[in-house]
Amino acid sequence: MPGPVVLDVEGPRLTAADRDRLRHPLVGMVILFARNYRNPAELAELTAEIHALREPSLIIAVDHEGGRVQRFREAPFTRIPAMAELGRLWDEDVLLACRTAASAGFVMASELRAFGVDLTFAPVLDLAWRRSGVIGDRSLHSDARVVTLLTSQLCHGMALAGMANCGKHFPGHGWAEADSHTHEPTDERELGAISADDMAPYGWLGATLASVMPAHVIYPQVDRLPAGFSKRWLGDILRSELRFTGAIFSDDLTMEGAKIAGSVVNAGQMAIDAGCDFVLVCNSPQQADALLHGLRWSSSPGFEERRARMQPRGAALSIDRLQASSQYRQAVDDLARWAARLGC
Repeated sequence: MPGPVVLDVEGPRLTAADRDRLRHPLVGMVILFARNYRNPAELAELTAEIHALREPSLIIAVDHEGGRVQRFREAPFTRIPAMAELGRLWDEDVLLACRTAASAGFVMASELRAFGVDLTFAPVLDLAWRRSGVIGDRSLHSDARVVTLLTSQLCHGMALAGMANCGKHFPGHGWAEADSHTHEPTDERELGAISADDMAPYGWLGATLASVMPAHVIYPQVDRLPAGFSKRWLGDILRSELRFTGAIFSDDLTMEGAKIAGSVVNAGQMAIDAGCDFVLVCNSPQQADALLHGLRWSSSPGFEERRARMQPRGAALSIDRLQASSQYRQAVDDLARWAARLGC
């Protein structure tokens, strides 16, 4: 059975070193980046080779949210506006925003699936406190209720395309000003304030969320450790209080916000022990090798079921068949109308 480690690969084609790593029994998923994309045909070849390496096949994921976090931008991929624009549309027309959100989720997921990508780490549930530059216009809205309802529509659209979802960054990254890629962010608020605002969508969405990615943020009023390494956040709060049953992904363990754990092996072990099902190691083959050599892991109760929820549902359409379908054409038309409103 594939394991909990999520790795990246070097470029648009697999190297011998990539293949060796991906065959390691602890590897369960692959995450792609913009560097892995030169053109649609090569992307399809890359994903096909990754899927053929193992049985059962590795799950292929990507960060593809829309706006500035969209790894594949050139045609035939549709450019999705920043999620903050959906929030602005909500303020003008609630029902149109809901329809557009569902269309955005469907287009995003169906296009990825047409080229062999199984999962995107989206949507962002962080609130728009206008404090965090790294979140910024990735956030849907400042109102947790609006974030919840737009997220439900985005996830519905993704589900129509047979793709699961990943809400991030639990319990919320919008208040912390520092970027966890380069710093160790903190959020000094009490648990009650975080629970009432930032964390609320995770409880309200319930079974809609297939997976969650915690933040590399320290909330010192709750725990001295970042949420992704905290049994208090992942076990007591997310699993027990919010009754979340989906998969939990760590954020990238090579980020500065994870350095509190020390080595990448210690970070991976702490994340697994805290309750993460999957741990990401990106942009560092040496650290990936160290984690694969040093991580101690055995499948926990429910791991196989949670991993299965990450698998795509149903057969993916080829891009030609997808573009010929009335459902896709209608959704793309919705996005074109949205872009026209924005003057894009």
